[in-house]
Amino acid sequence: MRLPHTLVITTAAALAVAGVTTGAALTGTDAPATAAVQPAAAVTGKAVVDAKRLSSTDAMKAAAAALAAAQEDGAGFVSVSVVDRNGQLQAFVRGENAASHTISASRQKAYTAAAFGATTSDLAKRATGDNAGLKDLPGTLFLAGGVPVKAGDASIAGIGVGGSPSGDKDQEYAQAGLDAIAR
Repeated sequence: MRLPHTLVITTAAALAVAGVTTGAALTGTDAPATAAVQPAAAVTGKAVVDAKRLSSTDAMKAAAAALAAAQEDGAGFVSVSVVDRNGQLQAFVRGENAASHTISASRQKAYTAAAFGATTSDLAKRATGDNAGLKDLPGTLFLAGGVPVKAGDASIAGIGVGGSPSGDKDQEYAQAGLDAIAR
């Protein structure tokens, strides 16, 4: 049995076949006209924004503490997510026998708390009704179990727990994670 041949073309090779060279500009003639390559401009000062973020050490510590609280309570079958303000995962732990849906639930609760700077149990009270609203935003979950992590007044992360018998317990475990890193 013969395997099919695979053709790999890099961007540089494709440009060479097309007759384009680095720094070339397309003109109405057959010969490419060269243009001066300008270095990228650097931005400094007020154009640059520093974003606060939870350290990876504290993110892992919070996740471990939340799971430990659940295990101590006999609910070690939860998942715990710690995300940054933008919902990017910083730490995750899945307890023994945690159902697969708890993975996304914990992450969505964490993101919801981080994005809105409030616990998901408080947000759930506001995300009601039949009309389009908060509850319809992609990637969010308005069920108890998510707590924000703040630096001053700014929300910089969220801790979410999913899988316990109640959202109130999920939130209790998430709070235990926050308490482990609060200073």
